[in-house]
Amino acid sequence: MNFWKKLKKPIMVLAPMANVTDSAFRRVIAKYGKPDVMWTEFVSADGLFLGGYEHLIKDLAFTEEERPIVAQFFTGNPEMMEKAAELAGDLGFNGVDINMGCPDKSVEKQGGGSASIKNPLNAQEVIRAAMRGASKNGKNLPVSIKTRIGYNKNELETWLPTLLETNPAVITLHARTRKEMSAVPARWEHIKRAVEIRDNFVDSNGKKSETLIFGNGDISSLEDAEKKVIEAGCDGAMLGRAIFGNPWCFNRDLKKENVSIPDRLRVMVEHTKLFEELLPHKSFAIMKKHYKAYVNGWDGAKELRMKLMEAKDANEVGGILKGYK
Repeated sequence: MNFWKKLKKPIMVLAPMANVTDSAFRRVIAKYGKPDVMWTEFVSADGLFLGGYEHLIKDLAFTEEERPIVAQFFTGNPEMMEKAAELAGDLGFNGVDINMGCPDKSVEKQGGGSASIKNPLNAQEVIRAAMRGASKNGKNLPVSIKTRIGYNKNELETWLPTLLETNPAVITLHARTRKEMSAVPARWEHIKRAVEIRDNFVDSNGKKSETLIFGNGDISSLEDAEKKVIEAGCDGAMLGRAIFGNPWCFNRDLKKENVSIPDRLRVMVEHTKLFEELLPHKSFAIMKKHYKAYVNGWDGAKELRMKLMEAKDANEVGGILKGYK
């Protein structure tokens, strides 16, 4: 059941980003430049089982074309994480990921995201709970973790072994601390050090670690990711911001700069229609950040972008683009 072991390295995966990599955008990405693995947006495990199920379950919708796909949850409560991981298995996901890196204060208040770094023993309990949940009902989903190199300072030497002791399938490391947010460049030398720690790690049973290490942070393109992976010696990379306005990001045969402007706009409209169809419960304003990314780099792009910012639905977007050359 551990699909990670079947993938060819380096493994290139799509980062989970709230109100970005939703089901609509993932479908577009799967069609035009599919990564090796996809992640859902993060979902609150507490919210799922303490009153918000009907709303949050929509964020766990996916299609067969998106496989392999991993459901990402956050919580500081092992019991809630166990339930969420079990749900992921019942829904047919290929894996479960635990968000231990998000700096959002509302996430941290629930003991999830970056707050996990400050409570390492509880973090281990949450991971083990996820593994219990992921192995229920005849399932055996691999559990992975996305985190940072530390909270207020670099804590890799202690934080990473704490995680490795639980034997997760993958650890994705964002090469900054929680305190740094994105204010400083990602330091990929820490990813290289993480690989060294993993390679020298022996757990309490005397077993060497088989956990994959992925790097994350300041990756501009697939080529940049491949270069960084080689330099760090890690097993793969997670790409986030590089995907904005660029569903061709993971496509080795077609780069965004080689896609014609009419084709870019056509895919943008396709994305918009999917958003409206699949996510009627979400604000249409979410699409505006995508328009900023899709529509740039040519004469007249700014004027078109300004018009799109005023659009209220897919029909208006289509009208604005009708006859645009």
